[in-house]
Amino acid sequence: MTNQRPPDQEHIDDQMVKMEVNLDDISGEWLGYVMELLFEAGANDVYYTPIFMKKNRPGVLLQLLCSSGSVEKMKDILFTETTTLGVRYYPLMVHRLERAFIKVETPWGPVTVKEGSHNGETVQRAPEFDECRRIAEEQGIPLKRVYEEVWKRLGGKYG
Repeated sequence: MTNQRPPDQEHIDDQMVKMEVNLDDISGEWLGYVMELLFEAGANDVYYTPIFMKKNRPGVLLQLLCSSGSVEKMKDILFTETTTLGVRYYPLMVHRLERAFIKVETPWGPVTVKEGSHNGETVQRAPEFDECRRIAEEQGIPLKRVYEEVWKRLGGKYG
């Protein structure tokens, strides 16, 4: 079941893969570097979770989501840039909300807000962090205040 809708419309993406590796002998600096490489290669998401491995050794679970067409690129990066000896991966379906972007005017300038819709109704809203942060830094005001102003202009509706 491959969905041919544009990516901004609500749809089920059945061509996704979740990949993961357990790492117990890699530095934090390398992990940051690997994350950047995976995103640059097309990963949709990359995240780390602290775990305990055999012999009670602390380690890290690296997990990523990518399209099925990117699996080989991701494996190449994981095998060449980490200390793993094996990669687990399995197919996954993702329900993606319809997405739209609106501009909200604040006293300090516009902020883009991403809206997610389910069955035609807006159920999620998220101001773009980088724009809010830039305004906070330029204006010397708390980031929280920028977000509060955006929510106020949206009628207090968070989702």
